[in-house]
Amino acid sequence: MLLTLDDESATLELGKNISKYCPDKAFTIHLEGELGAGKTTLTRGLLNGLGHQHHVKSPTYTLVEHYHLNDRDIYHFDLYRLADPEELDYIGLDDYLGNGALCLIEWPAQGGNVLPSPDLIIALQYQPTGRHVSLTAVSGLAQDLCRQLSQDYSSQSPA
Repeated sequence: MLLTLDDESATLELGKNISKYCPDKAFTIHLEGELGAGKTTLTRGLLNGLGHQHHVKSPTYTLVEHYHLNDRDIYHFDLYRLADPEELDYIGLDDYLGNGALCLIEWPAQGGNVLPSPDLIIALQYQPTGRHVSLTAVSGLAQDLCRQLSQDYSSQSPA
Protein backbone atom coordinates (compact mmCIF):
# COMPACT_ATOMS: atom_id res chain seq x y z
CA MET A 1 0.00 0.00 0.00
CA LEU A 2 1.41 3.38 -1.02
CA LEU A 3 0.30 6.75 0.36
CA THR A 4 1.38 10.36 0.01
CA LEU A 5 1.27 12.46 3.16
CA ASP A 6 1.23 16.22 2.74
CA ASP A 7 2.41 17.25 6.19
CA GLU A 8 2.88 16.37 9.86
CA SER A 9 -0.86 16.31 10.56
CA ALA A 10 -1.36 13.74 7.78
CA THR A 11 1.40 11.61 9.34
CA LEU A 12 -0.29 11.82 12.74
CA GLU A 13 -3.62 10.91 11.14
CA LEU A 14 -2.10 7.85 9.46
CA GLY A 15 -0.80 6.70 12.85
CA LYS A 16 -4.27 7.15 14.37
CA ASN A 17 -5.83 5.23 11.50
CA ILE A 18 -3.36 2.38 11.91
CA SER A 19 -4.21 2.23 15.62
CA LYS A 20 -7.84 1.44 14.76
CA TYR A 21 -6.82 -1.82 13.13
CA CYS A 22 -3.88 -3.01 15.24
CA PRO A 23 -4.73 -6.50 16.45
CA ASP A 24 -4.97 -7.24 20.16
CA LYS A 25 -2.35 -9.98 19.71
CA ALA A 26 1.42 -9.61 19.64
CA PHE A 27 2.17 -7.35 16.68
CA THR A 28 5.46 -5.83 15.52
CA ILE A 29 5.86 -2.84 13.21
CA HIS A 30 9.20 -1.87 11.71
CA LEU A 31 9.52 1.84 10.92
CA GLU A 32 12.07 2.70 8.24
CA GLY A 33 13.24 6.05 6.92
CA GLU A 34 15.95 8.66 7.19
CA LEU A 35 16.40 10.94 10.19
CA GLY A 36 13.43 13.27 10.37
CA ALA A 37 11.30 11.23 7.95
CA GLY A 38 8.42 11.03 10.44
CA LYS A 39 8.85 7.70 12.23
CA THR A 40 8.33 9.14 15.71
CA THR A 41 5.51 11.39 14.46
CA LEU A 42 3.71 8.35 13.05
CA THR A 43 4.25 6.56 16.38
CA ARG A 44 2.85 9.56 18.26
CA GLY A 45 -0.28 9.44 16.09
CA LEU A 46 -0.66 5.71 16.70
CA LEU A 47 -0.24 6.11 20.46
CA ASN A 48 -2.69 9.03 20.50
CA GLY A 49 -5.16 6.86 18.61
CA LEU A 50 -4.83 4.26 21.36
CA GLY A 51 -5.56 6.87 24.03
CA HIS A 52 -2.14 8.22 25.04
CA GLN A 53 -2.49 11.94 25.79
CA HIS A 54 1.03 12.81 26.95
CA HIS A 55 4.30 13.64 25.23
CA VAL A 56 5.84 10.98 23.00
CA LYS A 57 9.59 11.22 22.77
CA SER A 58 11.95 9.30 20.57
CA PRO A 59 13.73 6.64 22.62
CA THR A 60 17.04 7.37 20.87
CA TYR A 61 19.01 7.36 24.12
CA THR A 62 16.94 4.95 26.20
CA LEU A 63 16.43 2.43 23.31
CA VAL A 64 12.87 1.72 24.46
CA GLU A 65 9.88 3.60 25.88
CA HIS A 66 7.05 1.64 27.50
CA TYR A 67 3.38 2.61 27.38
CA HIS A 68 0.49 0.74 28.98
CA LEU A 69 -2.79 1.59 27.25
CA ASN A 70 -6.12 -0.24 27.36
CA ASP A 71 -4.59 -3.15 29.33
CA ARG A 72 -1.92 -3.60 26.68
CA ASP A 73 1.84 -3.08 26.69
CA ILE A 74 3.27 -1.03 23.86
CA TYR A 75 7.01 -0.70 23.35
CA HIS A 76 8.57 1.98 21.16
CA PHE A 77 12.15 1.11 20.24
CA ASP A 78 14.72 3.33 18.53
CA LEU A 79 17.76 1.29 17.52
CA TYR A 80 19.63 4.14 15.80
CA ARG A 81 22.41 4.24 18.42
CA LEU A 82 22.72 0.48 18.74
CA ALA A 83 26.38 -0.43 18.23
CA ASP A 84 25.86 -4.18 17.93
CA PRO A 85 22.65 -6.20 17.44
CA GLU A 86 23.73 -8.45 20.32
CA GLU A 87 23.00 -5.52 22.67
CA LEU A 88 19.33 -6.39 22.22
CA ASP A 89 19.92 -9.54 24.27
CA TYR A 90 21.13 -7.38 27.17
CA ILE A 91 17.96 -5.30 27.23
CA GLY A 92 15.78 -8.44 27.21
CA LEU A 93 14.25 -8.06 23.76
CA ASP A 94 12.46 -11.41 23.97
CA ASP A 95 10.60 -10.24 27.07
CA TYR A 96 9.28 -7.18 25.22
CA LEU A 97 8.14 -9.11 22.16
CA GLY A 98 5.93 -11.56 24.05
CA ASN A 99 2.69 -11.36 25.97
CA GLY A 100 0.59 -9.73 23.24
CA ALA A 101 2.64 -6.54 23.15
CA LEU A 102 2.55 -4.03 20.30
CA CYS A 103 6.16 -3.24 19.35
CA LEU A 104 7.14 -0.28 17.18
CA ILE A 105 10.76 -0.46 16.09
CA GLU A 106 12.58 2.47 14.47
CA TRP A 107 15.83 1.70 12.63
CA PRO A 108 15.21 -2.08 12.57
CA ALA A 109 18.22 -2.68 10.30
CA GLN A 110 20.42 -1.89 13.31
CA GLY A 111 18.99 -4.99 14.99
CA GLY A 112 20.33 -7.28 12.28
CA ASN A 113 19.24 -10.90 12.48
CA VAL A 114 18.48 -10.59 16.20
CA LEU A 115 15.06 -9.05 15.51
CA PRO A 116 12.26 -11.41 14.53
CA SER A 117 10.34 -10.76 11.33
CA PRO A 118 7.88 -7.89 11.61
CA ASP A 119 4.18 -8.14 10.93
CA LEU A 120 4.19 -4.79 9.14
CA ILE A 121 6.92 -2.64 7.58
CA ILE A 122 6.25 1.08 7.22
CA ALA A 123 8.80 2.99 5.14
CA LEU A 124 8.70 6.79 5.02
CA GLN A 125 10.54 8.70 2.28
CA TYR A 126 11.13 12.42 1.86
CA GLN A 127 9.55 14.12 -1.13
CA PRO A 128 9.88 17.75 -2.24
CA THR A 129 6.61 18.31 -0.40
CA GLY A 130 5.42 15.81 2.15
CA ARG A 131 6.33 12.13 2.38
CA HIS A 132 5.67 8.92 0.52
CA VAL A 133 4.77 6.04 2.78
CA SER A 134 4.70 2.37 1.88
CA LEU A 135 3.09 -0.23 4.10
CA THR A 136 4.17 -3.81 3.51
CA ALA A 137 2.21 -6.57 5.19
CA VAL A 138 4.40 -9.51 6.19
CA SER A 139 1.86 -11.45 8.29
CA GLY A 140 -1.80 -12.29 7.87
CA LEU A 141 -2.64 -9.91 10.70
CA ALA A 142 -0.93 -7.09 8.84
CA GLN A 143 -2.69 -8.03 5.59
CA ASP A 144 -6.01 -7.57 7.39
CA LEU A 145 -4.84 -4.22 8.80
CA CYS A 146 -3.72 -2.99 5.37
CA ARG A 147 -6.97 -4.13 3.73
CA GLN A 148 -9.02 -2.17 6.27
CA LEU A 149 -6.73 0.85 6.08
CA SER A 150 -6.85 0.77 2.28
CA GLN A 151 -10.66 0.93 2.40
CA ASP A 152 -10.46 3.98 4.66
CA TYR A 153 -8.07 5.80 2.35
CA SER A 154 -9.85 4.85 -0.87
CA SER A 155 -13.15 6.15 0.54
CA GLN A 156 -11.47 9.49 1.35
CA SER A 157 -10.14 10.09 -2.15
CA PRO A 158 -12.16 12.39 -4.41
CA ALA A 159 -14.33 10.71 -7.02
